[in-house]
Amino acid sequence: MKQPKRICIYPKDVSEILGKSIKHAERLLRTIRDALGKESHQYVSFKEFADYTGLDEGEIRERCGW
Repeated sequence: MKQPKRICIYPKDVSEILGKSIKHAERLLRTIRDALGKESHQYVSFKEFADYTGLDEGEIRERCGW
């Protein structure tokens, strides 16, 4: 069965992409949520992360195995 593609990015993904600690990744995602006016329970998408960091979305997905 084909696994569906994820649309949200998690701290572990951010940590692996940027080579930073999980704690730093959590802070960065919190900063992105604040900048986008999202609440703490809302997710950050790959596209939103890419737009905020200036990284290529396709490259981010590739690094995460998606």
